Amino acid sequence: MPAFFVTATGTDIGKTFVTAGLIRHLRAQGLPVDARKPVMSGFDPATAADSDAGVLLRALGRSVSETELDRIAPWRYGAPLAPDLAAAREGHRLDVDKMIAHSNEAVARTAGTLLIEGVGGILVPLDETRTVLDWMTALGLPVLLVTGSYLGTISHTLTALAVLDAARLDVRAIVVCDSVGSTVALADTVDTLRRFGRGTRGTDVIAIPRLQRPDDPHPAFADLAALVVR
Repeated sequence: MPAFFVTATGTDIGKTFVTAGLIRHLRAQGLPVDARKPVMSGFDPATAADSDAGVLLRALGRSVSETELDRIAPWRYGAPLAPDLAAAREGHRLDVDKMIAHSNEAVARTAGTLLIEGVGGILVPLDETRTVLDWMTALGLPVLLVTGSYLGTISHTLTALAVLDAARLDVRAIVVCDSVGSTVALADTVDTLRRFGRGTRGTDVIAIPRLQRPDDPHPAFADLAALVVR
């Protein structure tokens, strides 16, 4: 069954928003779907329901319990830092090999579509020598790249695409989330990325505007689902 890695050009771009929206759309179509957010930083048990993993669990229709959090997000750290620093603050070291094994096991066990959400951007450090890119390369899954519509996003996105291309990763879609307070129109960002971001890879560019509520449905999720479930 299909599995995808959801990454982004940076932190707080919209990975969880996109992953949760896609989950809700697939479930509404009666299609099996599951998700993993293996590592989180800035996690507060008192507000677990509002954490990235909590948002994904609610989209999946599952309880935000410690058992479920352990299932989809076993590495959780309190400090809002890159995983290597957040783990060090607690006297730990993130076991990247174990996290890769956890991800591969989820891929093997999931009956339907599996979405693995990364942490931060594609080059966020995980330990002393490895980044999210190394995690993605080890899994070799197709990638959904989430970016924003803020001023500067074109350069950030094209740089990310160059890095992903160099790693020979299949970027299945670029998902542009409408950035709050952006001085650039969402349509202009999408048009530019369609001109510069497709190249020879034929990558689809999908725009998702700001929604009144983050869990509202939008036709863009149907477009994204069409690329995921084939």
